[in-house]
Amino acid sequence: TAAAMGMQTQALVSASWLANMVKRNLVGPGLRILDTSWYLPMMNRDGKKEFAQSHIPGASFFDIDECSDKTSKFDHSLPPEQLFADYVGNLGIGNDSHVVVYDASDYGAFSCTRVWWMFRLFGHPKVSVLNGGFRNWVKEGDPVSGTHHDRSWVKSFEDVTENIRSQQFQVVDVRPHERFLGKEPEPREGVDPGHIPGSKCIPFFDFLNDDVDLNKPICGTCGSGVTACHMVLAAHLCGSPGASVYVGSWYEWFTKAPPEHVVSEGKNKIRGG
Repeated sequence: TAAAMGMQTQALVSASWLANMVKRNLVGPGLRILDTSWYLPMMNRDGKKEFAQSHIPGASFFDIDECSDKTSKFDHSLPPEQLFADYVGNLGIGNDSHVVVYDASDYGAFSCTRVWWMFRLFGHPKVSVLNGGFRNWVKEGDPVSGTHHDRSWVKSFEDVTENIRSQQFQVVDVRPHERFLGKEPEPREGVDPGHIPGSKCIPFFDFLNDDVDLNKPICGTCGSGVTACHMVLAAHLCGSPGASVYVGSWYEWFTKAPPEHVVSEGKNKIRGG
């Protein structure tokens, strides 16, 4: 990788060079690709969310806000050297890794040069910027990875709200019955128990029962979108792959839904209390 490019690592690498490395399965300890997308609030973009939907195959996400000095009152201040070393080490980057950074901005490069500079500053000169960025990568027709191919696996607040009317899929809540009914408290402060209208309760330790029709689409929900994934696995094992998850789950629902969509048998529940 870096050696093949000569002793001096090039500051810029082309999309065709990187696409060739990806195609030859050479992304690994010797070559790490980082999506460093970060945007100003006025740009109304979320680099991490966009990365989840689409990125260069084999890339990891470098979060500029995470890898910063949290003790500073200023945003994304330069991290202490050890924090930087630990952060990039957790991304699988070693002393000999050639690191290629890019972002998905409309400019072709926006935040990636900051990360390129940080690597060099902290003594890792084997770092290059992808010329033209992700915008150019896509334009050239190079492959992308991400969840965008399986959009049906993720359900939003809007999807679940619309489903109350349309009943396109079954909403299976995997929290304990008492929380579902609104009789036992939620573990998160400020969130009352209860459930989404029309949803069924099958606690994740009870899978699967006859209430669920495996021939009809299934969407799992829980408290915050973690244990719902047990339902996805259970459905998969029962021959129904592709079940979706309402990622916001009850905590988002309780916060956003109108009172009539917060179903609870509990007494004296004050919404938002």
